[in-house]
Amino acid sequence: MALANDAAWATIRELGTRLRAGEFTSVELTRFFLGRIEQKAKPLNAVVTVTAERALKEARQADEELAAGHDRGSLHGIPYGAKDLLATRGIATSWGAACFKEQLIDEDATVIRRLHDAGAVLVAKLSMVELAGGLGYDQANASFTGPGLNPFDATAWSGGSSSGPGSAVGAGAVPFAIGSETSGSITTPAGYCGITGLRPTYGRVSRHGAMALSWTMDKLGPMARSADDCGLVLAAIAGRDPLDPSASDRQYAYTVDDHPPPFRLATLKGITDHVQPEVRANYEQALELLRPFATLSEVELPELPYGTVASTIIACEMAAAFESLVASGEVWQMTAPEDRWGLHAALLIPAKDYINAQRIRVKIQHALDALVAPFDALLAPTLATVAGPIDKPFSEYHRRWSTGELTPAENVAGLPAITVPNGFGQRGLPTGLKLIGRAFEENRLLAIAGKYQELTDWHRRHP
Repeated sequence: MALANDAAWATIRELGTRLRAGEFTSVELTRFFLGRIEQKAKPLNAVVTVTAERALKEARQADEELAAGHDRGSLHGIPYGAKDLLATRGIATSWGAACFKEQLIDEDATVIRRLHDAGAVLVAKLSMVELAGGLGYDQANASFTGPGLNPFDATAWSGGSSSGPGSAVGAGAVPFAIGSETSGSITTPAGYCGITGLRPTYGRVSRHGAMALSWTMDKLGPMARSADDCGLVLAAIAGRDPLDPSASDRQYAYTVDDHPPPFRLATLKGITDHVQPEVRANYEQALELLRPFATLSEVELPELPYGTVASTIIACEMAAAFESLVASGEVWQMTAPEDRWGLHAALLIPAKDYINAQRIRVKIQHALDALVAPFDALLAPTLATVAGPIDKPFSEYHRRWSTGELTPAENVAGLPAITVPNGFGQRGLPTGLKLIGRAFEENRLLAIAGKYQELTDWHRRHP
């Protein structure tokens, strides 16, 4: 059965309803998205490996189980893509770097295994910035697969380091994908590519089988069409894991019913002082839409060295994880020139600087928890600009624009956040609205984001 193109933009619930109604089978849906990957995602440099054999095997199993009355839940039979830092048995895991592109890890990452257990169908390993951007890249072309291209304009960047998931979901090549974030790597490509991205609380999702960039800051999370989609995926992948000591034993169940409006929201003082005019206008319009359903306050980010602490922790932990690249000389195979020497500099950071950064981090965690605690969410523009052109260094394009140190602050503290599309800016590129919550309060964020998406159709817009 030939699927109509509207299936490319359907939510997980919509696809599940149509699948169970017999409109198509999981095998047909999987073949449809395999075709979209070839036609739409590959030209955007979003794909490392198409996993067609595994996908069709999983899809056939999903169809057989559904026919027998065994329904694993919302993700059963739904195709997805995974950032190529997640281990997959029998399929190479490149970490975005040329020197690892043939690397085989003989197991599935916990997240991959949990999605398999939920009946989801892995159709592709998706591109990423080499070594998740930890070496200090300053350009879009920082992956052996080429620069991540934006589905709304292929002359613009898709964002990093989860560039492939951003492009692939944004192009309608997969219904959802798994990305990772250490300091902005889910929210950035989701914001640039006009999709919804959820960064869970640190420890909410096991990182076993995922490349480590920063053991104390890495998070895995869903990138999808809607907030509801992200909640469904998070429910499948969250939870304790004996194979990851950092994984929290807190139970998670996806529900937004416990958090109805009115919402208690806060904006950050000065957050739009240095953003593009269209970004500011779209943010202010989003606030007006939410105002009838919320109380709105203004707060100020405490004055602490968020960026310095984040960069020090990431650099030191990255140096420990990848020290062997210098000894072997493989670091010189990195695509971006900055990535060939960034590790050398990180290896020279004194241990006292790392220790002091971790000591200050505790103060940051307490300060941000106190800031967020009275509210259901803090609101901010996801990014200060729309996606920049792929032929300009980031330092040049972003020189005038900034949301300050919000992104490193929330990541150092390990707080959850979600970004949703909220309009378009320069060159017709998407902008985003970000909601930041208290640790382990993802459902509050999903409730607010879901309400916003009830009021708007930005998440329904596509290239």
